[in-house]
Amino acid sequence: MFVTYLLRELRRRMRQAIFIALGLALGVGLVITVTAAASGVSAGQGTVLKSLYGVGTDITVTKAPTASSGGGPGFRFGGGKRTSVSSNVLVGGGLGTLKSSDVSTVASQKDVSAAVGALVLNDLKFSGSFSPGGSGGGSGGRSAGGSGAFNANSFTVTGVDPADDSLGPLASGTITSGHGITSSEANKNVAVIDSNYAASAGLKVGSTVKVGSGKFTVVGIVRAAQGVTDSDVYIPLARAQALASMPSEVNTIYVSAASATDVNVAASAVSRALPGATVTTSSDLASQVTGSLSSASTLASSLGKWLAVVVLAVAFGLASILTVSAVTRRVREFGTLKAMGWTSRRIIRQVMGESLVIGVVGGAVGVAIGYAAAAVVQAVVPPLTATTGTANQHPGGLARPAAAAAHTVSVHLSAPVSVSAVALAVALAIAGGLIAGSFGSWRAVRLRPAAAMTRVV
Repeated sequence: MFVTYLLRELRRRMRQAIFIALGLALGVGLVITVTAAASGVSAGQGTVLKSLYGVGTDITVTKAPTASSGGGPGFRFGGGKRTSVSSNVLVGGGLGTLKSSDVSTVASQKDVSAAVGALVLNDLKFSGSFSPGGSGGGSGGRSAGGSGAFNANSFTVTGVDPADDSLGPLASGTITSGHGITSSEANKNVAVIDSNYAASAGLKVGSTVKVGSGKFTVVGIVRAAQGVTDSDVYIPLARAQALASMPSEVNTIYVSAASATDVNVAASAVSRALPGATVTTSSDLASQVTGSLSSASTLASSLGKWLAVVVLAVAFGLASILTVSAVTRRVREFGTLKAMGWTSRRIIRQVMGESLVIGVVGGAVGVAIGYAAAAVVQAVVPPLTATTGTANQHPGGLARPAAAAAHTVSVHLSAPVSVSAVALAVALAIAGGLIAGSFGSWRAVRLRPAAAMTRVV
């Protein structure tokens, strides 16, 4: 009897039921779309941070450069003769240095699960000739009235510790050819090359690349995540320290916290252990991300959520008003039913049942709208950009190493619809139907049979 009467009433008032269901569906669809877009933006930002920070890295430790840590090599020309110069050197300006023992100090701190050091360098190769034009000599390749021509090329080199490849600059990349640097190769002249640099320089596995004064055999090609190039060439940390004349030194320490909730505690412990160092967490780096990705994140987290709340409130209010209006138009019907012996509880159950069915239908339609809108967002929205860090120069005029320089990443926005978002949407639709039904049933039970029967023709 209940189901038969319910279905009959819904068929009789099909247009009104559809209108209420569509109102709920639009609100629910917007909630799903905003939730999916926010999840996509969050995932995109996470991708950027992993690309720049390294997979599993929660904290990085660096140090501000000092006067002795920067600057390029100096040269003195003199004698009034044309001088030819050719050199290939590794310079480490742009980041201050830390002791290798500091890595162990960081690793021993509370809530730190692992730490690994790296040495970020610039390989500078230049050649040319210079003719002094006046008496005396100048330093740095300059002299009054002199002339000359120089060619300079540089690329970034990072010395990595092969003992722990789950942290550090190589952790976020994918080896596409060959293999990574193994522990047995910690003191060998082997290198892993970034795929973009390998393509531009014509390098492949088995090729030889010159780094500083040494020649290295390419054992692997790595593709950096999301096109971010942390470095062009990766070599064993011990070899980088030897070639750069920086024994037992690093300039970046990558740290993994024991858990996500322990990052701030671990960062504080590291700061106390190394008072002169700069300790940066992933949340600090996230706050520095700029570009369209950051704008989308702000929009999704503020305007989008408030818009969803407003639309939901309007949808629920509209459904409630329409349901109450429908009950008012059915005053003679409910009066007759009461006169026939229907109790207030039975009438409430009937109205709530109709509202519940409308809410379920609205939820189902809203889920479909949400999926379709999320697919449109993913297909139509252009790739977003994210920039983090600041581009700096060290005193010698060389570009600051990639790990400390500004990075711009292009991220394709995805809009994944999660099961939890669908469940929330259906729950909201059902709640909206029940809220509307509660107002309608409250109006229905207030009807007195005698007053209602006076309206019966």
